[in-house]
Amino acid sequence: MSSRYQTVLLFGAPGAGKGTQGKILGQIPGFYHLSCGEVFRTLDIHSDLGQIFYEYSSRGELVPDDVTIKMWCQNTHAQTVLSLYKPHDDLLILDGIPRNLNQVKILEEFANVLMVIHLTCPDKEEMIKRLRRRALKENRADDAREDVIRRRWEIYENETFPILDYYPSSIVKEVNAIGSPASVLMSVLEAIVPVQEKHFGNPVSGEPNKTTA
Repeated sequence: MSSRYQTVLLFGAPGAGKGTQGKILGQIPGFYHLSCGEVFRTLDIHSDLGQIFYEYSSRGELVPDDVTIKMWCQNTHAQTVLSLYKPHDDLLILDGIPRNLNQVKILEEFANVLMVIHLTCPDKEEMIKRLRRRALKENRADDAREDVIRRRWEIYENETFPILDYYPSSIVKEVNAIGSPASVLMSVLEAIVPVQEKHFGNPVSGEPNKTTA
């Protein structure tokens, strides 16, 4: 197996449900979910990378791509040291990273992307409503502002969406994000379970799956 992390990307516009699907998948043996947002939230601001992050965030500026990937890499390695994530047993499920083409290219050194699950949102306005409802439910008034939400969409469309063209169309699987989390999960599992079975042993017994024998 490659020394790079065997990875599936959860990809989609703001509000598509990447975090929700990632959290559910992370509870299933054989999958390990890591959110870029969680990486930033758990960062030690007293560390060297934490200080760099604080310098940029305190000025309201975006953290440079190379620093973002270093933070992600450091956090991922920490999960392996704690045996929370076992690269030889678990398929890594990423959401929130990479965010642009430059990050894609830097990430290639560490992650072997086996599949990209594109959670599609045919109705943009419905997604914006969903984001507003979620922000209000979680008591995040600033995130509920429509101008903030539309700005996030603009950044996604200009910087993140072009990532799809970088990956071979054969590994990009579209899943309709409109629906209950359970119904979306069924479609996601249909796409990624064969990937898990091809590259890893049985997550319960540790024995090779029939597809990998």
